[in-house]
Amino acid sequence: MSVTLDPPPPSQPDPPAPPKRRDRTHWLYIGVIVAVVAGVIVGLLAPEVGKSVGILGTMFVDLIKMMIAPVIFCTIVLGIGSVRKAATVGKVGGLAFVYFLAMSTFALAIGLVVGNILHPGSGLNLSDSTAGKGAELAEKAHESGGMLDFVQGIIPETLFSSLTAGSVLQALFVALLVGFALQGMGTAGEPALRAIASLQKLVFKVLVMILWLAPIGAFGAIANVVGQTGWSAVTQLLGLMLGFYITCIIFVFGVLGVILRVVSGVSIFKLVRYLAREYLLIVSTSSSESALPRLIAKMEHLGVDRSTVGVVVPTGYSFNLDGTAIYLTMASLFIAGALGDPLSLGEQIGLLVFMIVASKGAAGVTGAGLATLAGGLQAHRPDLLDGVGLIVGIDRFMSEARALTNFSGNAVATILVGSWTHTIDKGRVDSVLRGDDPFDELTMVDDDHEQTRQTVTA
Repeated sequence: MSVTLDPPPPSQPDPPAPPKRRDRTHWLYIGVIVAVVAGVIVGLLAPEVGKSVGILGTMFVDLIKMMIAPVIFCTIVLGIGSVRKAATVGKVGGLAFVYFLAMSTFALAIGLVVGNILHPGSGLNLSDSTAGKGAELAEKAHESGGMLDFVQGIIPETLFSSLTAGSVLQALFVALLVGFALQGMGTAGEPALRAIASLQKLVFKVLVMILWLAPIGAFGAIANVVGQTGWSAVTQLLGLMLGFYITCIIFVFGVLGVILRVVSGVSIFKLVRYLAREYLLIVSTSSSESALPRLIAKMEHLGVDRSTVGVVVPTGYSFNLDGTAIYLTMASLFIAGALGDPLSLGEQIGLLVFMIVASKGAAGVTGAGLATLAGGLQAHRPDLLDGVGLIVGIDRFMSEARALTNFSGNAVATILVGSWTHTIDKGRVDSVLRGDDPFDELTMVDDDHEQTRQTVTA
């Protein structure tokens, strides 16, 4: 008896892979470079024309100011929510949060120290010609009177008016209230947190759209400044960039490197070499978030326990922003020096405390640091707010150093917390960093870590 086998069904062709989205941010780089060069040329050859186009920089700053309140509200609320999630894992989350708070504060302090040594921006003396609207804001700020009037001004008329009145402190106050309220609601607050996470995506999308106007704002701001001061403005901006890059290098290889060697016995140079591809990815995108899934995979391959990596790395992307912290303080001192009204010691300390809170969550999108900088100045010295336009032309080029420093800080933090909680295989760490067990690119699937990233990253 013969048996007839049915022919196998024809194989279905594999569905075409979705086209990869092309990264067009390099065009923004080119646009900003061209705009800065054009602004310098116009400012040198036609100073009066350069002064007249300064309104373009002011308009761009106004657009950034428009985004301050929603950016701070979303990042603070979601940041407090991520602390609640991190705390559920006990010792790892607690140690990570304490370390993040201490190191971010230390980075802010380093930025202040270096800024006070270098005195960036001093000598430009732009106070008479650029105060403008900032002076009006300062006058309004001083009309409030004493300390009790100042505290009373933090309380908004309504819950939602804090997001529309233009007061950063009111937005920060309401964000803290909402964040802790959602934290107390537990699982019942998850729908609201997801809604705010969606709102944050919308806010950052609008912010990214605004940043595409950066070349126009940079041209107006640079042409205006160079038209007033000549070549000295260019040298001051280059000096700020150089000082910032050197400070970040010293922080990574000096401060973080020493701590890593003392606590875990790991060389920062070997760790940097191990993460070389991630550094190249960050340079090409100007955002440390682009390398988040790869950092998670590589830290697990290095020998850190998966549960520790899953808490420390994503949470660090909201709370361990060392590069952003250094940038915020140095840029603030530069603006104050350029406008001829340096920050007093008390104002610097107050600004540091504000930045400790407001900088959380500024790592996800290029440009959020610029909005946070504007928010800090508006809260403490509104007369300096228009000076943010001075930074627009070079902010894009400082973003790589911010992102690289943030990324390095989170990689180091993962190893440190693993060492403190004994959730790291020291023998495997040495083997991997020696090159005996290289990382296999085929084993890493970004989607495996996507859920973790979405739940805890601001």
